[in-house]
Amino acid sequence: MTPRLTADNLRLAYDGRVVVDELSLAVPPGRFTVLIGPNACGKSTLLRALGRLLRPAAGAVLLDGEPVARLPTRAVATRLGVLPQSPTAPEGLTVVDLVARGRHPHQRWLRPWSDADEQAVGEAMAATGTTDLADRAVDELSGGQRQRVWIALALAQQTPIMLLDEPTTFLDLAHQLDVLDLLASLNREHGRTIVCVLHDLNHACRYADHLVAMRDGRIVAGGTPAEVVTAELVEAVFGLPVLVVDDPETGTPLVVPRSRTLAVAPA
Repeated sequence: MTPRLTADNLRLAYDGRVVVDELSLAVPPGRFTVLIGPNACGKSTLLRALGRLLRPAAGAVLLDGEPVARLPTRAVATRLGVLPQSPTAPEGLTVVDLVARGRHPHQRWLRPWSDADEQAVGEAMAATGTTDLADRAVDELSGGQRQRVWIALALAQQTPIMLLDEPTTFLDLAHQLDVLDLLASLNREHGRTIVCVLHDLNHACRYADHLVAMRDGRIVAGGTPAEVVTAELVEAVFGLPVLVVDDPETGTPLVVPRSRTLAVAPA
């Protein structure tokens, strides 16, 4: 069964400054969930807490009903994969060695590196287009290349739940769509639960089947893209007047910002 991930009455803070307060969330198992909202609204903070990278000041994150903070690290790492913002690798570490670290949670004292580990790493690098970078040092790569390598590490971990913070950062449009297509495939064909933060509302609407809209550290709406992304909600959350129309390709909501300065030329 797909593990269940929930947040119960969370309060999250940095240096005593509360960023998220009294927030509860049930991540739909086996679904593709995207967190949306303006900068500094708490999206990344929430994702860090869900991934056990940030200890709540109050409340708890539960994995299959157990507080994730109390679970053994290895038990969490085999069920929950996390790609945070701006991860860093040790200087000089090669791409293949970094991606191979995704298999560490599956290692045991008496279980050496296996053919299954080798296959998982190879498949992850092939899926992210990083195979030809295998022997390159991670710190020598471009921002887009590094981002794809980190996604490969998360894929190699082969967890049933994946949490990704802005996975399309630094990527050109073609690679953004490649990554989102890959995540959609993992979700729909392999049943993985995907939770990610995206800034592009149109990408969020096209790929997610569940959206969570946040503002000022609270959830203001949740549901399907059609239920959440309305002109009224986008203006309330982002402070931006928009038109919302049907995407001619997918039928999902398509957000068109209204110009604040440009006048429409007469016909």
